[in-house]
Amino acid sequence: MSTEGGTKAVVAAMLANAGIAVTKFAAYFITGGAAASMLAEAIHSVADTGNQLLLLLGGRAAKRGANEKHPFGYGRARYVYAFVVSIVLFSLGGLFALYEAYHKFHEVRAGHVADLGRWWWIPIAVLVIAIIMESFSFRTAIIESDKARGARSWKQFITTAKAPELPVVLLEDLAALLGLVFALLGVGMTLLTGNGYWDAAGTAMIGLLLVAVAAVLAYEMRGLLIGESATPEHNDAIRAAITSTDRVDDIIHIKTLHLGPEELLVAAKVGVEPGATAEQIAAAINAAEQRARAAVPELTLVIYLEPDIRTTAA
Repeated sequence: MSTEGGTKAVVAAMLANAGIAVTKFAAYFITGGAAASMLAEAIHSVADTGNQLLLLLGGRAAKRGANEKHPFGYGRARYVYAFVVSIVLFSLGGLFALYEAYHKFHEVRAGHVADLGRWWWIPIAVLVIAIIMESFSFRTAIIESDKARGARSWKQFITTAKAPELPVVLLEDLAALLGLVFALLGVGMTLLTGNGYWDAAGTAMIGLLLVAVAAVLAYEMRGLLIGESATPEHNDAIRAAITSTDRVDDIIHIKTLHLGPEELLVAAKVGVEPGATAEQIAAAINAAEQRARAAVPELTLVIYLEPDIRTTAA
């Protein structure tokens, strides 16, 4: 994934959600809080805006150079911030919406149902406008992701991407669009039937949706935080590059680990020709490193190669 493309999608989503949040809050207060799903959606948009800001901060933090305390740099900061995003989405988005649905349900049950009166059209208009704005943000995320996913399906892209920004924005925008549809359904059916339970149900559906999306994001970011190896394509390219080097017979074993979305640690024990001099082995190792870097130019490789002879213990 290009960092530039991820940043573009994040900024587009942040601006859209900030504008949407303002309009939702305005509609909620103008109608006197009659639409609970409108408040849940407003908080959802606030959470999304904050989440996109977190992703931008994570990208900035990851650019810090290596130092004595962190010799491999700060590339994984992007994973940390993306994991925090899942927590915010779960708590501020999902749990708040579920609480609001619970509160609205008991209000309706007690007979305290607010009347939208002459403002009945405002929630509908705001939700339709929000759907249009969110669609533009989602479109940007799809276009930028399409450049990075290659032949992978969308599911494969989300589960295998090493850069967190685009998968996070894709899932957030999808959840936002579905949440808006749920809110529109809840408010619309409440207006048509006069039954406030529809609004409570719409709010609950928003909460369940956000909790589910947050769980998926947390699971994916957990794997990246623990440490994931190179993709099979990158791993095959690196293996082929090393073994194609003169005086390198084979790879006895190899381990890879992403230090960040575009940084990869490669540690391998390679078999060299028996009888080769120290100078010849050093030259072969240097050449193998150069070939490996050339094989995956989109990644920055940190390589440690240990020469050995296949007949010795690996």
